[in-house]
Amino acid sequence: MLEARALTLHFAGIAALDDFNLTVPDRRVVSVLGPSGCGKSTLLRAIAGLQRVEQGQILWDGDPLDHLPPHRRGFGLMFQDYSLFPHKSVAGNVAFGLRMAGVQGAELSRRVGAALERVGLHGYGNRAIGNLSGGEQQRVALARALAPEPRLLMLDEPLGALDRTLRERLTEELRELFATLGITAIYVTHDQEEAFALADRVVVMRRGQVAQEGSPEEVWWKPADEWVARFLGLANIVEARVANGWAETAWGRLPLGDQRKGAHLPAAGGAAGSADMRIVVRPTAFVPAADGPIQGQVVSRVFLGGVYRLVVKTPSGARLQVELADGGSPRLGEPLSLRVDPKGIVILGG
Repeated sequence: MLEARALTLHFAGIAALDDFNLTVPDRRVVSVLGPSGCGKSTLLRAIAGLQRVEQGQILWDGDPLDHLPPHRRGFGLMFQDYSLFPHKSVAGNVAFGLRMAGVQGAELSRRVGAALERVGLHGYGNRAIGNLSGGEQQRVALARALAPEPRLLMLDEPLGALDRTLRERLTEELRELFATLGITAIYVTHDQEEAFALADRVVVMRRGQVAQEGSPEEVWWKPADEWVARFLGLANIVEARVANGWAETAWGRLPLGDQRKGAHLPAAGGAAGSADMRIVVRPTAFVPAADGPIQGQVVSRVFLGGVYRLVVKTPSGARLQVELADGGSPRLGEPLSLRVDPKGIVILGG
């Protein structure tokens, strides 16, 4: 098990890591999700031993690693640009880490072949790196990271340079590989779909700190605060007076169903008490209804291949993001009345 305790590091007076804590249990995949510049890559470099921290400690099974150089930590690291050697063959690239560890002869050949087999590149050993597609190069980099059989695998935006179709396919392959091999891994990304698809737990990172941690479902359904909600793409946020199962907002009176602060629960009953809060309405929670409490005009309409994403402007000037699957959704410039499914409302914790 990996533990990072109170890691702190500054660059030019700006905190890249700010009292950051992380635990990665054995045989689990933890995704560190956050925007560019939040400290994700710095965290991996610190864990790998490539970057010293000012304060804090990194431990494996309770033993401090601070005194160990990178090559003695037993960790594998895969970068976004893959960092493959163009003058070496596929097998030569995969063998690099093994040679550094002193593996030779038949054992070297066996482990290179096994690593290529795992990533679906059997028979590719003699090929030149320059003759491979982007997806194949990604697999070579992964095979190189896996070949030394690291006790922890760290991946830094490994799919970021690939097109969407290939990225989705490789995400599925990585998930199957992690499950099959029982890998302990840290997967760094800015893409929430990758994080949710691959990880057992997600750590949302902001300005060198943990903004939220939980299962993919918990992070998606219960964003900890407004920043996390907006980072996840949930832009419909409004002040609300919450009482008796209803939210009085500038958009209209919205049903909450059975809610608790910061949670999404099935609609049933009412919420006791009264308080001023901020709520999130998911784009998919809006339903066209002639008698809906929300009135507006469609000012943007984009087809996304399965849903229409609308921007609806209310009389107060609010712009709501609405997603509708109906091909007959209102046209640009048309009026639209909406109601809200309470299952798509989240009361934020702050």
